[in-house]
Amino acid sequence: MWSLSYLKVIDRGRLLSQGLCSNCITRLRNESFVTQIQSASKPPWRVLFFGSDDFALESLKRLHVSRDDSKAEIIDSLEVVTLSRDTPVRKYAEQNRLPLHQWPDVDFNAQFDVGVVVSFGCLIKENVINKMPHGILNVHPSLLPRWRGPAPVFHTILHGDSVTGVTIMQIRPKRFDVGPILQQDLYEIPKNCTADELGATLAVVGSRMKQKYTADPKRIYLNQQLMDTLKHLPERIANRKEQPKEGASFAPKISSRMAWIIWEEHSCDYIDRLFRAIGYRIPLKTMWMGNPIKLLDFVGKCNVLFTAAPYLSAVPGSVHYQKESNILLVRCKDGWVGFKAVMFKKRLSASDFFNGYLHQSVLRKSPSSNTCLFQSYKDTCLPGGQDNNTLLQNNTSL
Repeated sequence: MWSLSYLKVIDRGRLLSQGLCSNCITRLRNESFVTQIQSASKPPWRVLFFGSDDFALESLKRLHVSRDDSKAEIIDSLEVVTLSRDTPVRKYAEQNRLPLHQWPDVDFNAQFDVGVVVSFGCLIKENVINKMPHGILNVHPSLLPRWRGPAPVFHTILHGDSVTGVTIMQIRPKRFDVGPILQQDLYEIPKNCTADELGATLAVVGSRMKQKYTADPKRIYLNQQLMDTLKHLPERIANRKEQPKEGASFAPKISSRMAWIIWEEHSCDYIDRLFRAIGYRIPLKTMWMGNPIKLLDFVGKCNVLFTAAPYLSAVPGSVHYQKESNILLVRCKDGWVGFKAVMFKKRLSASDFFNGYLHQSVLRKSPSSNTCLFQSYKDTCLPGGQDNNTLLQNNTSL
């Protein structure tokens, strides 16, 4: 986005009153224009950074290091805009004495060449974008237009994507994640990767640039991605590409309502992806005897042979305590999944729950001494009015 709104406007009437002729005024205006363009046409840049969380912090650190590197000659000055609450970006800026602005009260008395926004969570108005000659860049942890929105990493894991990446784009006002793409890099998702692990890896990828990615994040060979884009910014802008309309999908915020398991509808693979997407932040949940219960320490799909345990029920929600492994087995749509602990009033191991609750209820209500039933709790008030299955299947173009 090339904006000329930052150029100083020369008051023609004031200059005429000082005795300058029209030709002189025209020449001065042209010289002023050229000087301003030259000062912002190549690095080092005056950067205004917008961010809040740990994902954003990785990019801020990279910018900060580059500012202090006299040989790099990419960053001239660096100021930070963050939210009022206690955020990792705010702490880092304060600790390192970086000029700090509290959103939305940003002081634009200082001139900036380009903005960088990472995981900020607020729409930036057009008048703010236009104050930057080169616009504002966004580091987004997905291959746009797939997974626009505030929670791309979670939905990448939840939907079982095998490949993701990082997109550097220019932002546009009024809508998130729809601006032209300056650079994209692919990342192959390791097997059994969690959303937290993927987010931490993509934060590094986003602040730098890879030559070749491997499945092991510790062996990622990285050059500078964000820094490379800034180093060649005029060229990147000249070759920017609009996002295709095909393949666009939305990644809404993760809600605790998504943690409810519907045993009749959810497969082993879906529960596994759900746990890796949100389980480290929001425990998976179900109902037992009319009370909510949190399912902890997920161990994945468990192979259970009915020939070896003919007393087991195939009814979804059926729960069995496996003594030899100290695991609670629960029947879902297409198999069994296991948990090593639950939260029911307090944290209980599988054996503690069986001895204190499950076994007693079975003795009262079931002819078997090993089985009981978890009930599904169907909450239809998920983001966008969708249930879990609809949300999983929804890849509607935006």
